[in-house]
Amino acid sequence: MAAPVLSYEGLGVVQGNGWLFRGLDIHVGARDRLALIGRNGAGKTTLLKLIAGALDADEGRRTIVPGTHVVLLEQDPKVEGYATLREFALRGPRAPAEHEVDAIADQLGIDLDREASTASGGERRRAAIARALAERPDVLLLDEPTNHLDLSAIEWLEEWLNRFNGAFIVISHDRTFLTRLTKSTLWLDRGGIRRAEIGFGGFEAWMEQAAAEEERAAQRLDAKLKIEEHWLHRGVTARRKRNMGRLEKLHDLRAERAAMQGPQGTAKIQVEADDTKTKVVIDAEHVSKSFGDRMVLKDFTLRVRRGDRIGIVGGNGAGKTTLLRILMGDLEPDSGKLMRAKTLNGIVIDQQRKLMAPEKRVREVLADGGDWLDVNGVKKHIHGYLKEFLFDPSIAEARIATLSGGERSRLLLAREFARPSNLLVLDEPTNDLDLETLDLLQEVIGDYAGTVLIVSHDRDFLDRTVTVTLGLDGSGTVDVVPGGYADWVAKRRERTAGKGRTKATETAPKPKSSKMSYKDQRDLQILPARVQELEAAIERDEALLADPALYAKDPKRFALLNAQIEKARADKDAAEERWLALAEAAEAVV
Repeated sequence: MAAPVLSYEGLGVVQGNGWLFRGLDIHVGARDRLALIGRNGAGKTTLLKLIAGALDADEGRRTIVPGTHVVLLEQDPKVEGYATLREFALRGPRAPAEHEVDAIADQLGIDLDREASTASGGERRRAAIARALAERPDVLLLDEPTNHLDLSAIEWLEEWLNRFNGAFIVISHDRTFLTRLTKSTLWLDRGGIRRAEIGFGGFEAWMEQAAAEEERAAQRLDAKLKIEEHWLHRGVTARRKRNMGRLEKLHDLRAERAAMQGPQGTAKIQVEADDTKTKVVIDAEHVSKSFGDRMVLKDFTLRVRRGDRIGIVGGNGAGKTTLLRILMGDLEPDSGKLMRAKTLNGIVIDQQRKLMAPEKRVREVLADGGDWLDVNGVKKHIHGYLKEFLFDPSIAEARIATLSGGERSRLLLAREFARPSNLLVLDEPTNDLDLETLDLLQEVIGDYAGTVLIVSHDRDFLDRTVTVTLGLDGSGTVDVVPGGYADWVAKRRERTAGKGRTKATETAPKPKSSKMSYKDQRDLQILPARVQELEAAIERDEALLADPALYAKDPKRFALLNAQIEKARADKDAAEERWLALAEAAEAVV
């Protein structure tokens, strides 16, 4: 690492009756791309605020190169007290230029003249991003930057950060975002911090190696490994094995779904007619819905079976909420037929987390103040159930107000999953959750016997959980794709390629009218094969990286593989973007 522009030595913070963390040494280089990883409650947000200088430490020394401008993008932007989002964006710590704020806001698709008091979470987040980036930071600290953003905004932010000349530290639950952007990792764990010069793509293998080394050291010393009970209960190696088994099962379900898929374009998943009463829970035929002149759904057909896990994706305003409400029976379509099983009993976990009063205790929220609760017909003690959701049992007496945002989200999941249901509706469920809790949530969804509807912008989460993806483009058309987010993207790419080839064929006899150069035409032909080569290289290197012993045997090889994977992913993204742009250009040729 180059000479640091910002450092903290011996950093310590007291929380409650003890130290949240102590003795941390952190150094940030001028071009660092750091992922900050840790469980909910480990102190990640507190650490970012300390690095930014927004909080004072109880001990330790902060050193910063004079003139270095540090900007913090908070997880929950405070817009209260501002008349409009524009006023909020222009009154940053270092007042940004209005034209720069406007330029970024325009690319993010946010109207800054919106009243701040009525702005949604996504609008507040976009305004905060516009303010932070327009301040021209040297060090950018990002706390869950993808929360409430749609896919196009997330991808725009990824591109901006890839071009960024300064350093950044990011906390995020979005594995895809972290893997694409980070080159080093800070792991905040049990009051200490470790740094590895690997991006997030290699973090889990490194974490497993570190845990194995700790366990061996403890065995040599004939001492009990000092580690939280939930860590022992859910060892990272065992979790990876469970994850692999779950993904294999998911791939089998997707293959089964693909076999049921009707002819191209019919968007109806077929099942036996005599199974309707027991297996089909939602049946939509030729459903359409519009608001005024705007068509939100057009001739949409889908048959949902019991046990399906349906992902809904699309940009803000594309109609995801409308589609979800229609499937749930909360909104009537303008035309078409919609049938729902009479036995459907749903629970909804929405992104607003409007459940728990701050003054209540965990015991009251989870078990109505008692010691026992009924979990899908099984009686469980509150302490044991809390362990299943990665809580220390002693938290049963804590007030909700003392929990972090991620811990509140996890408690909400614990409460809702305990209720009897056969339909689960998750609206942006990954917001505020740490990666360990996301693994747990994936397990719970994988084991859930009922039907699941998930609205999410978390690409990796969708790829790991859903059997069918519904992709909305804002025109009223809905793609029905067996598989996850990556499968939906592949289908869009295939469709664009088909249109590009057709148009190129039509215009081939008229070369004089073509606006594409020879190089563009050649790239259009060869880039798909290049993308496949890069995908194969990534898959090969990731398989090598999965060896838990690699880091100990050959750390240089471990780091090289991570670097190769990151470069291959960047090259693949660039090739895909270039190819899509060329396909669109070919389609426009007349």
